[in-house]
Amino acid sequence: MKLLVYGAGVTGSLFAARMHEAGHDVSLLARGERLADLRRHGVRRAVEDSPDVERIPVPVVEHPAGGYDLITVFTRAHQVDEVLKSLADVDGDVLFLLNWAAGAEPLGAVIGHERVLLGFPTDGGTMDGDVVRYRAAGPLTRLVATSIGEPDGRSTPRVDRIVRTFRGAGINAKAEPRMDAWLKTHAAFEVPLGQAVEAAGGPVALAGDPAAVRAMLHLMRRNLAALPMPLVPRGFVALRTLPAGLLVAVLRRFLRSRTAVQSGLSSTSPAAAAELERLAEQLRALIAGPQAGSGQASTTST
Repeated sequence: MKLLVYGAGVTGSLFAARMHEAGHDVSLLARGERLADLRRHGVRRAVEDSPDVERIPVPVVEHPAGGYDLITVFTRAHQVDEVLKSLADVDGDVLFLLNWAAGAEPLGAVIGHERVLLGFPTDGGTMDGDVVRYRAAGPLTRLVATSIGEPDGRSTPRVDRIVRTFRGAGINAKAEPRMDAWLKTHAAFEVPLGQAVEAAGGPVALAGDPAAVRAMLHLMRRNLAALPMPLVPRGFVALRTLPAGLLVAVLRRFLRSRTAVQSGLSSTSPAAAAELERLAEQLRALIAGPQAGSGQASTTST
């Protein structure tokens, strides 16, 4: 497979390295200092705090060329407009693997609706200088798969082909026929979580404030109840039905976990804040529907 990986952060770098190791023709697109680092050293990765750093010589580019079998986009939501402009005249199906609650319409309007695929990655970690530190594989990572689907829910040969290709590279992937609803449900959970963590100064600090966690849960429940489609996956129904006290305890435990601390939740970068703002805008528009902009959505705690 000739593959362009657009975005050289944690998830994009890990994905590009795995696909390169599996023998695919991979180009990793990066800019600025990250581009210079990758040209000097390739993708450097290590398991969590291990001193052993691997170097994977993934080819890097500054601009897309063309003729790709697949373009995978690993950027933040607020960067998508720039991505769309640069890919409008570049051949290849485009799989958006990111936080996105606006649906496929604004994506297809720029690059062509027939090219758009939606998804969400599961690989996580942190950047330590130019080293990507990622979580070791465990029972949870084996259970949670990178989800991929057509915007309209169809089962298609290209989705099946991509899933098989990813699995062949050791990436846990699955077809999700309700991918659009999955992303919107995730946003209803993710926006209050991200805002609460940002306000508290980090996941551990938030875990130490039961009242703030309870307020966050209240907003999650209101968002989930207001979504104009069934929740996907159905497990999110538990956030609306289980006792609040139990859920607050579970959420506090998660916020103290290694997974939360080493995830993007701990990021204090302007990019993380900008992505959260863009995702909140999309969620407000989704919940408000024809009344978008009227302030009906409950996506903030202020």
